[in-house]
Amino acid sequence: MTARIALITGGNRGLGRATALAVAENGIDVIITYRSHADEAAAVVDEVRALGRTAVALQLDTSRIVEFGPFSTQLREVLAATWQRDTFDYLVNNAGSAALTPLGQTDEAAFDQMVDVHFKGVYFLTQELEPLLADNGRVILTSTGLARFVGIGPYSIYASVKGAVEVLTRYLAKQLGARGITVNAVAPGPVATDFGGGRVRDDAEMRTAMGSQTALGRVGEAEDIGPVTAALLGDGMSWVTGQRIEASGGTLL
Repeated sequence: MTARIALITGGNRGLGRATALAVAENGIDVIITYRSHADEAAAVVDEVRALGRTAVALQLDTSRIVEFGPFSTQLREVLAATWQRDTFDYLVNNAGSAALTPLGQTDEAAFDQMVDVHFKGVYFLTQELEPLLADNGRVILTSTGLARFVGIGPYSIYASVKGAVEVLTRYLAKQLGARGITVNAVAPGPVATDFGGGRVRDDAEMRTAMGSQTALGRVGEAEDIGPVTAALLGDGMSWVTGQRIEASGGTLL
């Protein structure tokens, strides 16, 4: 059988790494991208290979649209050389960063960075790579629980842009449905990674406060989220599209 291939942006750490390992455990080969920290990306490649799957890491800054054309060309070359294919099956738009944006203290650069990496970059990368997606493939966008509830911290721009991502999810599902491609958004709640400077991971008081707001009584771990994305790539989810899947442990129900 032809190996299935997932491309996961920002796959060198956090949720991206957890997703790469989860999909590899489900028998899927992996291409991860990384903006920096090539050593981390190489370590993830080794972990995926240890699970018996093929893996490749490619450098990409998902906030820089000018890089997308050359990246697409490089991806075509990697697909041909490594898998003897001209398509891949699953695109997971995971890469991102967080910024505090309190009203009255937010500059245009911080605003633009949130838009560029979480919305503009996602849109144009998906547009660039859509011709390389196999029919009956999958696209996953990453949202956040903060698009539904107001959490701790001034994340208004980050959350608002993720709201736009959820609208984009539905439009992409409609546009790509004719090719059998499903499009869904995964919306994590508070997760203990290095995201946003690692505050949820490292600040015990914040962990306790956020955990108390969940039905399950704790904040999430990256390993709670990766398998959710992996499940959406599974054969049993082929009739699910245009949906927002929140994985937040029941935060602020």
